[in-house]
Amino acid sequence: MKKKAAALGKDYQDGDLIVREGESGNCMYEIQAGEVEIVRDKDGKEVKLAVLGAGNFCGEMAIFEREVRSATVRAKGPVRALTVDKKTLLTRISADPTLAFRLLEKLSGRIRELDKEIG
Repeated sequence: MKKKAAALGKDYQDGDLIVREGESGNCMYEIQAGEVEIVRDKDGKEVKLAVLGAGNFCGEMAIFEREVRSATVRAKGPVRALTVDKKTLLTRISADPTLAFRLLEKLSGRIRELDKEIG
């Protein structure tokens, strides 16, 4: 995985893995530039779950749960992503409580989209 330090966050190249399904994690990622694809292994086949762009976040379940990563996050072209651990997230929420609402709003939207796909 090729990474280089950026002014803020880390730069990833096309195809670089940011998160690997099945690994443990303790942070989430805020996508600052570019797009990532979220994929999951299903019976040996890769299933695309989502494509997320700048302003979105991924890997948040690792902060809220003590489970392994549920999916792989891969750079789709050049990406810059900021790593956010639990302590940093809580500090940011303390400074701006509306951040918690915005996170819940995004998560709720994702659940609604999944619900539409199932129905």
